[in-house]
Amino acid sequence: MSPHARADTPAPVHAHAHVLVLGGTAEARELAEALATRPGTRVTTSLAGRVSRPGALDGDVRVGGFGGAEGLARWLRTEHVDALVDATHPFAAGITANAVRAARTVGVPAIVLRRPGWQAGPGDRWHSTTSLAEAADLLPSLGRRIFLTTGRLGLAAFAPLSELHFLVRSVDPPEPPLPPHTEVLLARGPFTVEDETTLLRKHAIDVLVTKDSGGAATSAKLTAARGLGVPVVVVRRPPLPEGVTPVADVSEVLAWLDGVLSGTGL
Repeated sequence: MSPHARADTPAPVHAHAHVLVLGGTAEARELAEALATRPGTRVTTSLAGRVSRPGALDGDVRVGGFGGAEGLARWLRTEHVDALVDATHPFAAGITANAVRAARTVGVPAIVLRRPGWQAGPGDRWHSTTSLAEAADLLPSLGRRIFLTTGRLGLAAFAPLSELHFLVRSVDPPEPPLPPHTEVLLARGPFTVEDETTLLRKHAIDVLVTKDSGGAATSAKLTAARGLGVPVVVVRRPPLPEGVTPVADVSEVLAWLDGVLSGTGL
């Protein structure tokens, strides 16, 4: 199967193959949908359970942690998993590290799916940081009204910034501690450039903070910030485990699976 083949094109695979997808992303959902249509393939998507209302998924679904790399290794053996796909969020570094370790321990073929990160273009005023704490340290020098779109976890890094006003957007209510001047907006993407521009103007936002999640579902805020001349603090992704080279899309995963499950490799 070509890396450029359509994700929804069925292809012959090993009979009764079991694929574990570590999910929580749009790509994981797309992959589960593609695999569920393939005769002889069982797909199980595992969700960490951090989102209270996940959408429906094709195939089997499990929710909750495995108990570290050792617990995942046991699950891979018990459930006779033939291939593991880590399609988690680019910032789920702990899950990825456990997945790689468990797969190597058990000898299960594994691959990491990561959508490409965002790239700054002409007119962008980006400030790159390596952590939320570093982003928080930078904010007082950039503005006073902050649009924070880094998710509901880790906001404690911004809690000491009592002189700044924060608009926090997340799917579920954020976990305390929060900055003292915080307004919470519960919303799920995708968002349009028009909507994001209106939001930035309505709240007089002068700094945007985001993680480099990549993808189109939440990139409109970057375009809106560019159009309004708003600086953006971008938290870079954590590094992948040593020896791991990710693939960028579902079609590449399906091509890899065709090789692995047929016993021929890539």
